[in-house]
Amino acid sequence: MKLALSCSAWSLVACLAFAAPPATAARPALPPLQGQVIVKFKADASALRQHALAARAEGAAVRSALSGRASALGARVGQALEAGAAVGPRLQVVRANGVSAAALAAQLAADPEVEYAVPDEKVRKAAAPNDPFYLAGPAVSGGSGGPVSGQWYLRAPTSTVRSSIDIEAAWARTTGSSNIVVAVLDTGVRFEHPDLGRVASGGKLLPGYDFVAATDVANDGDGRDADPSDPGDYTTAAENSDLNGTFYQCDPSGTGRAVATPSSWHGTSTASLVGATTGNGIGMAGAAPGVRILPVRVLGKCFGNRSDILAAMRWAAGIHVDGVPDNPSPAKVLNMSLGGGTCNAAYQDAVNEVIATGATIVASAGNSDGGPVEAPSTCTGVIGVVALRHVGTKVGFSSIGPEAVIAAPGGNCVTTSSGSACQYPILSASNTGSQGPVSSTWSDSFNTTLGTSFASPLVAGVVALMVSQQPALTAAQVRSAITNTARPFPTTGGSANIPQCVAPSTTTVQDECYCTTGTCGAGMLDAGAAVAAVGVAVPTARITVTPAVATVGSLVTLSASDSTPVGNTPITSYEWSLTDGGGSVSGFSSSTNTVTATLTPTAVGNITVTLAVTDAADRTGLASTVIAVVGRAQTITFTSPGNQTLGTAPPALTATASSGLVVAISSSTPTVCTVNGSTLTLVAAGTCTLTANQAGNTTYAAAPAVNHTFTVAAVVTVNGGGGGGGGALSWPWLALLALAVAGLFRTPRRA
Repeated sequence: MKLALSCSAWSLVACLAFAAPPATAARPALPPLQGQVIVKFKADASALRQHALAARAEGAAVRSALSGRASALGARVGQALEAGAAVGPRLQVVRANGVSAAALAAQLAADPEVEYAVPDEKVRKAAAPNDPFYLAGPAVSGGSGGPVSGQWYLRAPTSTVRSSIDIEAAWARTTGSSNIVVAVLDTGVRFEHPDLGRVASGGKLLPGYDFVAATDVANDGDGRDADPSDPGDYTTAAENSDLNGTFYQCDPSGTGRAVATPSSWHGTSTASLVGATTGNGIGMAGAAPGVRILPVRVLGKCFGNRSDILAAMRWAAGIHVDGVPDNPSPAKVLNMSLGGGTCNAAYQDAVNEVIATGATIVASAGNSDGGPVEAPSTCTGVIGVVALRHVGTKVGFSSIGPEAVIAAPGGNCVTTSSGSACQYPILSASNTGSQGPVSSTWSDSFNTTLGTSFASPLVAGVVALMVSQQPALTAAQVRSAITNTARPFPTTGGSANIPQCVAPSTTTVQDECYCTTGTCGAGMLDAGAAVAAVGVAVPTARITVTPAVATVGSLVTLSASDSTPVGNTPITSYEWSLTDGGGSVSGFSSSTNTVTATLTPTAVGNITVTLAVTDAADRTGLASTVIAVVGRAQTITFTSPGNQTLGTAPPALTATASSGLVVAISSSTPTVCTVNGSTLTLVAAGTCTLTANQAGNTTYAAAPAVNHTFTVAAVVTVNGGGGGGGGALSWPWLALLALAVAGLFRTPRRA
């Protein structure tokens, strides 16, 4: 079986040699904070007991405690330490003169009362890379430049460019780990390209291997060997005719015309999209610039044999292949920007073996103008990728079908006003040679890179970022995270009168269309959301509060029993802390490694409690809960004639009317205050309106009557004591109640 690559649409006009700009040094590291360390004391440290902090202490009290802790620590280690700011529970900054942060951290970490000490560091805000083509493409001699949109497909989506994958949101979490290897099964690569280069020379490319066995296809004069560099996949006019029996059919028209075809440098392009060197001031950015790339050559003149590809898949994943040295750098991700035929038993067998190693396979859906998805994307377990236009619609050349898993940008040629240049191609690394290699370059608006071949490595790069965070992710978990975080396909914004995508046909061309989940996969790739979804696993901290409604003076129990570990790694410690509202709490009780804690609120308000659970692998999960404290309901009684004064005890308000006074709620806020006969009970903050009638007027609507709007700033509480005894109302409450008395109980006048 011959498999066709998804070729770049190169101009037949040879592109001019591109003079690569001089290398710009990567952004230098910021100088360290001299002698400044973040230190965490152990929970039973004597310094914490000797210099304890009240739950909501601030200002001078905090500075004094931190200074005392720093001095005590310094005395033990023989170092004069100055206290810096607090960082968290048992965490603070300390400084020393004449010593590096690293040396000081090592010295403090050895102290038996210190849990850990690490150098304090300066950090920068996350920013777009300085690669010049990230924002705008290279200048082109004789053209208007290209593309002006640069690497539009990596940046955050906009109202106009909707299919972009938002790579910077993913980079905020990781740019990839050098421990993660992405195998690029393709035409080979150009090792000298300044955005790639060999790992041994500080670049991205591992040695790799050439699996093209047929010498007439290989174009390098031999069969399988240890050199996966791309010699060029050009063909001559004679090779494209059927006169000599070869009939390569590399002509883009598919008619078998006897014309020469230039080299595509396809593997160099796909490799650069996965992980081009980024932030070096040269060329372009890669989706996963921190990972390493394993070039595996499986395609030669326009196609490759499936037998070579099946062997290469196994080898790339670390599986032994007879006659070939074992791969010393097994890949966690395989990108296969190729396709053709169906997924037969041999193909599925290879896919199953690769996935069993823990690797994930990403492949292009194919470029059949809306026809069915091609193998290997039709194999179970493979992440098949459909190509999108910049507006989020299916690009005309892309294959579609129910086997598709996700969609990503594949480039499209919206032209400039002159009609001569593509505005939204996929910018990638390339070479200027039309046959063999000449000099390194990048594709542009005139020498374009378009196809599902270039949507696939964008997805592969994002997968590499995901497994950089969690190397143990399975292919199924990767697929689930990518599909669950995908952005919905747009239903407007494409060209005029375009239809919705329908089931593919082998006989009918289906150009631009609005994708559905049954034709283009789960949605548009969202790199930031996908990487966030598989952030480093930590134990899940959960807090249960009993009783559900806390009241002043009543014991509250906090439990961490519902917290869950990561896998079989047990949770080894539980740490409780008051992070807000501590001044309204007495008797906060907890100790390290206890599942429960207790506290007693002393005033109405909100109390925030934080729980940190740490497991045996030193991974910590955090949770916070806000406990809303309500007061014990305060009863106010309206009495018969007689003078009483508002005092420190729960008040009995003065009534100047004769006995039989009637008070009723006339508003719709019974949750604020309730009335029973002559008793008013304040339940919660809010506003309620009362109607008071003179003695003998038992009908509320009867005149004369006095209406009074009672504003409840907070629930009236008794601070201390129980029932109706002891405790003081705050002065704002005294003022409110005095106003209530004055307004509610004056003798109404007749009109």
